Amino acid sequence: MTRTVACEYVSLTVAQFEREVIVGRLPGAVELGGRDHWCRTQLDSYLDRLAGSSEGDWRKNLPIYQSLNDAPRR
Repeated sequence: MTRTVACEYVSLTVAQFEREVIVGRLPGAVELGGRDHWCRTQLDSYLDRLAGSSEGDWRKNLPIYQSLNDAPRR
């Protein structure tokens, strides 16, 4: 689906959608026909993870959280 359709699908503005993609909460695009497109099942998978429908914490793989976990505790 195109960016516009993907934004509508997850009920976000384009700016909100782009922020979520940048921080890794939503998947990145694939280029198809010279334009960015998103896979509905991949969006669903990310949304399921955010909603807690799958095991594990999606944040554990983000660099910012890894650095916080590696920081010495007081």
